[in-house]
Amino acid sequence: MSVILTLEVAGDAKALEQYARDNAQTFPDVLEAAKRHGLIAHRFYGSEDGSRVLVLDEWPDRQSFESFFQEKGSEIRPMFEAIGATAPVEPTIWRELSTGDAHGWGA
Repeated sequence: MSVILTLEVAGDAKALEQYARDNAQTFPDVLEAAKRHGLIAHRFYGSEDGSRVLVLDEWPDRQSFESFFQEKGSEIRPMFEAIGATAPVEPTIWRELSTGDAHGWGA
């Protein structure tokens, strides 16, 4: 069963969008590497006030994410520096609970 990864940081969401525009090849390159490591789904979100950024990923397992991050961490860290993230960026891995009420995402 796959896992969900969340990573939430204090930082400027608009600055991340600008970083993506200014570094147009970085995001597709990182995405392709993630897919090679098994990435199922990925999104960036910004809080309504623009002061927080959330990464939401689905991976086959923790190890797939960790091997991806080991390969591409040096390209990902500057993204977070560009948005002013000052705290360590630590992902949280979530496993699905069996509650019988799953809906959507192919449930």
